[in-house]
Amino acid sequence: MNNASASVSARPVQSPSPMDRTRLWAAVAAFLFVPAAVATGILTLASEQASRCMTYGEQCAPGLPGWLFEWSAALGAVALLVALVAPAVRVRQAALAVQVLAEATALVVILSHA
Repeated sequence: MNNASASVSARPVQSPSPMDRTRLWAAVAAFLFVPAAVATGILTLASEQASRCMTYGEQCAPGLPGWLFEWSAALGAVALLVALVAPAVRVRQAALAVQVLAEATALVVILSHA
C-alpha cells in the first residue's frame, strides 16, 4: 500500500456539528408558513377596504402581482429542499436565509391585497 492511498483513506469523515440545527429551523419555517399565510389572509380580509371590495366591488387595490407570490413560494420550497439535503453547513445556512426571505415576501404579497 502506498502512502498516497493510505492518507486518503485514513482521513476522518467530518460529521455535522451537534449544534447545527439548520435543518430543524428550515422544517419549522416551512411548517409555520402555512398557518402564517392563513392568518395573513384572514387579517387582510378583515380590513375595511378588503371587505368593501369583497362585498361591493369598491376600493379594490391591485396589490402586488400574483406571480411574485408564486415565485417566492416556489423559491422558498426549493430553498427548503437545499437546506434539508445539502451536506455543507454554510450552504444550508444560506438556503435557510433564502427560504425565510422568500416566505416573508410571499406573506407581504398576501398583505398587499388589503
